[in-house]
Amino acid sequence: MRLATELRRLREAAGLNARQAAALLGVSPAQITHIESALAGVSEKRLRRLASHYACTDEEFVDALVAMATDRTRGWWEEYRGLLPTPFLDIAELEHHSTHRHDVEFLFIPGLLQTPGYARAAFSSRVPELPLDELELRVRHRMERQRLTVPYRAVIHEAALRIRLGDRAASRAQLAHVLQLSEADHITVRVIPFDLDGFGGTWTTMMLAGGAVPRLDTAVRDAPHGTAFVDSEAQLGVFRTLLHRVEGASLDPERSRDFIHRLAKEL
Repeated sequence: MRLATELRRLREAAGLNARQAAALLGVSPAQITHIESALAGVSEKRLRRLASHYACTDEEFVDALVAMATDRTRGWWEEYRGLLPTPFLDIAELEHHSTHRHDVEFLFIPGLLQTPGYARAAFSSRVPELPLDELELRVRHRMERQRLTVPYRAVIHEAALRIRLGDRAASRAQLAHVLQLSEADHITVRVIPFDLDGFGGTWTTMMLAGGAVPRLDTAVRDAPHGTAFVDSEAQLGVFRTLLHRVEGASLDPERSRDFIHRLAKEL
């Protein structure tokens, strides 16, 4: 879907319609429409020809598009196809191909830092309640997402650290889990305490997954009727600014670990 979106954007930026693009390749306009609707793939040769006709001179970007077009990865998430909603699979695939991840959470521990017990409690609060088998599938899927090995930065508000989805023991275990993971070389955890001066914040959950090049980054936001994937350059610019602002206002990693440790001792 992202490849299709980017090819359409390149064509439109070149001032060409689908019929004109098709003529340049010697194919039918319907084939261009299918490619730009993610209903058909595109070979490396044709993709590079299109990029040339569209006057795209960013070779690194074109190479990234080629990698997307020729990738035949069948990831672990495919075993959940038909069992979980499609956005769950899309998130896992996005993470698999990402070069870095950045999360901001105000009310929940980020999914990539959750214990099975915390994740189960979070999914159990859903209305209407999930069937037990689907609940357990969602927990297992979330735990498998934690295979992520690219640089990961999480900013967590104190509210998320204090809200108890389970009992004291479960909350203590969750905080200990965050502390343990924060010691990994590729994971950075920062905290926004309640008493931080001058923090207006954004007060909304944010996630940014880095692409092979910055223009292929993807932001993810929770929408009223599901997950929204944001990929326009203007909106990505807003997300990057907000993420930078929130991270800049948070405690540094060492002070954040001390803060979480103190909270755990209070339980």
